[in-house]
Amino acid sequence: MTRPISRPLDAIALGAIRFYGRYLSPHKGFRCAHAALHGGDSCSAAVARIIREDGLIGGRRRVATRFASCRQAHNALREGSPLAFGTSGPQVRGVCCCGPLPIPFRCG
Repeated sequence: MTRPISRPLDAIALGAIRFYGRYLSPHKGFRCAHAALHGGDSCSAAVARIIREDGLIGGRRRVATRFASCRQAHNALREGSPLAFGTSGPQVRGVCCCGPLPIPFRCG
């Protein structure tokens, strides 16, 4: 269930994600490693959803889990894993979410 955004920290985090999605992401030329490997939402969209549902503080474990999953996706793409269906193996580019900020990477 989505809760209303009433906490200032949640609003700031969601505003930062919207800014990133509107002004920075379109110019970087690659996408989230998790989305590249598994399809579905990028980490930005997934984290925004978590914040809307649980708040930034309440959802911190879910956010950390998503970043860890993105790191695993990055590793699979970098190694040209057979799990990387629909990718070009080690030539895939994306973002490794190994902390609170996405870090761009290029494999290959």
